[in-house]
Amino acid sequence: MALRNHSTITEFILLGLDAAPHVQALLFVFVLVIYLLTLMGNLMLLLVIRADSHLHIPMYFFLSHLSFIDLCFSSVTVPKMLENLLSQRKTISVRGCLAQVFFVSVTAGTEACLLSVMSYDRYAAICHPLLYGQIMSKQLFMQLVWGSWGLGFLDALINILLAMNLVFCEAQIIHHFSCEMPSILPLSCSDVSRNIIALLCSTLLHGLGTFLLVLLSYVHIISTILSISSTSGRSKAFSTCSSHLSAVTLYYGSGLLRYLIPNSGSPMEMIFSVQYTMVTPMLNPLIYSLKNKEVKAAIRRILEKYFQHIGY
Repeated sequence: MALRNHSTITEFILLGLDAAPHVQALLFVFVLVIYLLTLMGNLMLLLVIRADSHLHIPMYFFLSHLSFIDLCFSSVTVPKMLENLLSQRKTISVRGCLAQVFFVSVTAGTEACLLSVMSYDRYAAICHPLLYGQIMSKQLFMQLVWGSWGLGFLDALINILLAMNLVFCEAQIIHHFSCEMPSILPLSCSDVSRNIIALLCSTLLHGLGTFLLVLLSYVHIISTILSISSTSGRSKAFSTCSSHLSAVTLYYGSGLLRYLIPNSGSPMEMIFSVQYTMVTPMLNPLIYSLKNKEVKAAIRRILEKYFQHIGY
């Protein structure tokens, strides 16, 4: 589909992080540190899962895809944000903005699906431990992962195809640090009713739908944990899903609020966006490594092999 309808305006101005020069310099350092930690943490988790055969099970297969998504999620928005923090004109082309909207939607939608898939995996492991191998077969967990990517891509494609027909004529300023669908729709001087309906359906069906699946899984998980008689048994069962529960809370708590509250350019919108596009991808590797005994054991084994190899 051609982009000729956007010829009236060729670029947008991102004013979400507009501040005094010294403040922008501090923000640049802060954002850069977060981005580098995100890259290092998720790459480390990917390498550990790939290198240690003890982690070649469905739970960590899902986790490796979550780490890859978090890498992509941050890389869609943060590099442009860093560029704008160093430049006088904080601009992004209309084509670039639409591309950013598309990739944010793909990664956000895929992560939502993947988190619900991971909650189902924890449900199968805790509620039906003896049947776990049959329930979570290799064919099923491969289908669940690629189905998550497919749904994320389809959802983003529908919204971006509708957005590519919009005409942007006068308003250029986006009161945000990145391009997201709720931020660009008010800038259009054409009819956006179909876009709003599509976005609302995406948020309700994709966002709330996956959240309800997570919630349903955890209702069964918590019920099963509470029925365990021994305290040590309950503690062990809860520890296997506490990391995932933390990741779900961080992601859905900010993501759903960002897309459900009316777009007004308020600081709260940017706080929610920073939370799920930057902070959550940085924290996920820490959550899954520091709170997970198997990952910590795998890191120790890899380090021991490495030091043995170099002669220490």
